[in-house]
Amino acid sequence: MQGILIIAPNWIGDAVMTQPLLAALKTQYPASKIDVLASNWVAPIYRACTEVNDVIEADFQHKQLQWGLRKQLAKDLQEKNYQACFVLPNSLKSALIPWLANIPFRVGYRGELRFGLINVALDNPSKVNRPPMVEHYLALGELLSHGELPVARSLTPKLNVAATASQSINKKLSDANIDPNSVFVFCPGAEYGPTKRWPAPHFAALANSLAHTHTNAHIILLGGKGDHQLAEEILQQSQNRANIHNWCGNTSLDEAIALIGAAKAVVSNDSGLMHIAAALKTPQVAIFGSSDPAHTPPLSEMAKVLWLNLPCSPCHKKECPLGHLKCLNDILPQQVFATLNTLL
Repeated sequence: MQGILIIAPNWIGDAVMTQPLLAALKTQYPASKIDVLASNWVAPIYRACTEVNDVIEADFQHKQLQWGLRKQLAKDLQEKNYQACFVLPNSLKSALIPWLANIPFRVGYRGELRFGLINVALDNPSKVNRPPMVEHYLALGELLSHGELPVARSLTPKLNVAATASQSINKKLSDANIDPNSVFVFCPGAEYGPTKRWPAPHFAALANSLAHTHTNAHIILLGGKGDHQLAEEILQQSQNRANIHNWCGNTSLDEAIALIGAAKAVVSNDSGLMHIAAALKTPQVAIFGSSDPAHTPPLSEMAKVLWLNLPCSPCHKKECPLGHLKCLNDILPQQVFATLNTLL
């Protein structure tokens, strides 16, 4: 199979967890060229995947059909003569482009009235007993190989830092007078909602403990523009503000990948940046609240998960239905600090 197209998921964490599928396909079809069609938001993940030949970026907007854009992309892609396309999101609109591009094998999960658009399909698993996401994506690869994907295929995502991103982040660190060997990264945000965000006062208390015992440490608060105010709250509640830096919204995702790869350790919520840290094998503490670490764990031997497993969790709600958010409030800074020290 010479040409394979991947329609990427829309979330950073999901994109990271597709890398083992790319690796399995590349092993099964070593002569193939694997291209990825991705939104601008997740495209950097695929630039960090060595299996990918070309990343085709598109300005996809959330919950918009963008019919004209999809027709034009299909026209451009048809000229590349892909033999197969793996449609990883479950939406109808994500299946339109490979169908319009006349790609013969259009592989994906059934869902959202995609009959015909997807012609090599699996049933979606039940929401009650969902498999880990890496296995969810890997299962699609077996459809074209009749179950012959390599037995020793990896279930652990792996990313590589681009040289240009590494150079860019080293310059930022130098400009800020930060020793690259002293960097700890805190990722206080989570796009999903408050039930995935460890409280800002807890992050501030952790920063104080870390600064007290590691006097040369520089803590970089990392995330998107939407996390900037949250990071400011952490900064204002911290004692050693000179060594705490709010970079939320001030780095590209390519640079964030490079910074996480260079960090001594990462503390994060269940977020896309958590999965990036795992794929880079950076020591990390991953804090879970309303979500399920059995379904979306950080897949790394260098990761420690903290989850209280309360009777009310995982609820998968964006707001705490009981109003107390004990699943996160009761994970204390001292516990996170002690866990972090086991990794250093």
